[in-house]
Amino acid sequence: MLSEDKYFQTLTKDELWQRYCGFLDLSIEEFMEIQKELLMDEIERVADSTLGKKIMGNGKPKSVEEFRQMVPLTTYDDYEPYLSEQREDVLAIKPCLWCHSAGRGGSFRWVPYSSEYVEKVIQHALGSFILAASEQKGCVNICPGLNFLFMLPPAPYASASLFQSLAKYFSHQAIPPSDEVANLEFEQRIKRGFEIGLKDGVDVIGGLGSVLVRMGEEFSKQTRGTKFSRSMVHPRIVLRLLRAWLRSKRERRGILPKDLWPARAIVTGGMDATIYKDAIAYYWGKQPYEFYVCAEVFYIAMQAWNKKAMTFLPDSVFLEFIPYGKQLEHQDNKDYQPSTMLLNELEEGKSYEVIITQFYGLPLLRYRLNDIIKIVSLDDEETGVNLPQIVIQGRVGETINLAGLAELDEKTIWQAIANTGIKYADWSACKEYDQNQGFLRLYLELREEKEAAEVATTIDEQLRIVDTDYKDVGAYLRLQPVRVALLSTGTFQRYMEEKRKEGADLAHLKPTHMNPSEAAIQRLLELSEVGSKR
Repeated sequence: MLSEDKYFQTLTKDELWQRYCGFLDLSIEEFMEIQKELLMDEIERVADSTLGKKIMGNGKPKSVEEFRQMVPLTTYDDYEPYLSEQREDVLAIKPCLWCHSAGRGGSFRWVPYSSEYVEKVIQHALGSFILAASEQKGCVNICPGLNFLFMLPPAPYASASLFQSLAKYFSHQAIPPSDEVANLEFEQRIKRGFEIGLKDGVDVIGGLGSVLVRMGEEFSKQTRGTKFSRSMVHPRIVLRLLRAWLRSKRERRGILPKDLWPARAIVTGGMDATIYKDAIAYYWGKQPYEFYVCAEVFYIAMQAWNKKAMTFLPDSVFLEFIPYGKQLEHQDNKDYQPSTMLLNELEEGKSYEVIITQFYGLPLLRYRLNDIIKIVSLDDEETGVNLPQIVIQGRVGETINLAGLAELDEKTIWQAIANTGIKYADWSACKEYDQNQGFLRLYLELREEKEAAEVATTIDEQLRIVDTDYKDVGAYLRLQPVRVALLSTGTFQRYMEEKRKEGADLAHLKPTHMNPSEAAIQRLLELSEVGSKR
């Protein structure tokens, strides 16, 4: 029996809830006490390591306050080249796993994980599955032996690496098996997952928000084109298809994934999670459950069972925060060290940059994630959670400022595009100029026929709704704040294929949504021109 399986065999539902979801019952004082104890333990573990001395010097802070005064804020550059070369001799602990992030600017960020921390991540993962499958406090609707349909980038990406580690602690069937589809393209992986899921069923479904929507679209297409073969003449497959067909006919529409698999939970992360939540629910039949993850930490915060704002985890990392805007005042001064705040000092309605210190002997100390979160409330009356409630806002420096009035981030622009209802393949945005006046330029590939001016006007209208600071930009600039360049069908796909042939990794195939390089924009325009001539 696997280590986490035994808890599901021996503990009551109340005890299971406390083990995996008990952090939601903490007071802010209890939360901060856990943070303090784990931070002091971390200092003891890393102080004598090569990287610990490099960051902290020869001193050993004796309190949280002394740690924050003595230790500078760090970035990944402070740990180079040790981590990128996977140097274990400089670490305080021997890692059991090396993972990397999606990377930005064409390079990865490698991060070690200890066996102790992987075990903690597994507990967080099971907690997220329990909460995703719950609609009330104390309800535990998952157990060993479930079928998990997760569409993740292959290991050593952190998400896939840690999901694969789950198999060592908790019994489940991964659909499709990671070793079977590691080298397959996305559509082929979906097809294989579809084949296995038809026979075995699916209990938990996961992926990025945009990926879940794309999975829904692909499954729907494949279902419409499904023809019976000998391999499909199986009682479970026939019964599943029959039930799905009857439900779709009753609701006068085509078959959707939710007709085939009434999943217990839908889990997702990423900036696009809230943007696509309605589309996810349409395809998969349940409100998606969101968590805040990154390669350096994995789980940082997660929603309660009401699936609204998120709550930080006390035993994942030590948390500090820089008020958003303060770090921008001195962004050209690399030596500037802004002061930080702790969780119990944050204010409702304000945004903050997240600073983390890893626990359990891992090396990242006072590390700037470059993520921006917003405190939407200091507690949640609906669930009785007495800890600050957060949403993810965006990334530091990945914004477009218009007239000094509006600071548009990726999530805001993405939400405005999605709210138009216009069918699109992908987009990139940057700031351009018209007679010294800046405006938002969107390079947009549509899946339907529209005029660029019409699309620009519609997005402008939605930006006024999504971002209250944006509403006066047009009047101030005396020009249309949004301009759209439409790209021909298949432009982003041709760009990705070109990058793939050049040997680019999965994470670096597409141009960034926000402020792509001039070279990337130029290549998009050239590939669009190629497509328009076909």
